[in-house]
Amino acid sequence: MKVNLFVSRDIEEPHADIHTNELTDNVTKAISILESDESSDMVAVKKGSDIALLQMDEIFMFRVEDKQVKVYTENNEYLIKKPLYQVEETLSSDFVRISKTTVVNLKRIERVAPSLRGMMFIELKNGLKDNISRKYLPDFKQALDL
Repeated sequence: MKVNLFVSRDIEEPHADIHTNELTDNVTKAISILESDESSDMVAVKKGSDIALLQMDEIFMFRVEDKQVKVYTENNEYLIKKPLYQVEETLSSDFVRISKTTVVNLKRIERVAPSLRGMMFIELKNGLKDNISRKYLPDFKQALDL
C-alpha cells in the first residue's frame, strides 16, 4: 500500500483520507487504528529516513545516547525527537525510569540482580543491559511492588 504523509501547520485537527479500489483487511485495520483512541498508545520513531509507528508494548527501552533518545524494540533501534523527560510524561505505569538516561518497560524485564556500589543490574528479554541507579531504585522497587 502506498502511503503519502502531508504535514501542514494550517490544519486544526489531523485527519486521514484513504483512497482504495477495494476494502481489504489492511485498509479496515488502518481505519480502525486511525479512528480509535489506541493511537495514543503509539509513538512515531525514525530509522534513517523512514518513519515507523510503534505500539508501546513493542518498546523495551528508551535511552539517551550521544545526546539522542533511542528507542529499542526486540530487534531494532530507532530515534525519537522528544527529550526523555517529555517521552516519560506520556508513558503508562508499565514504564519506569531506572537512571538519568534510561526508561524501561517493566513487562520486558528478563532479570534483575545486585551490582556494584548499591546499584542493581537489569537485563531485558532482548538482551539489553543497564544499571538501575541508587537514586531510582526505590521507584523501581515500588513499580514492581517489592
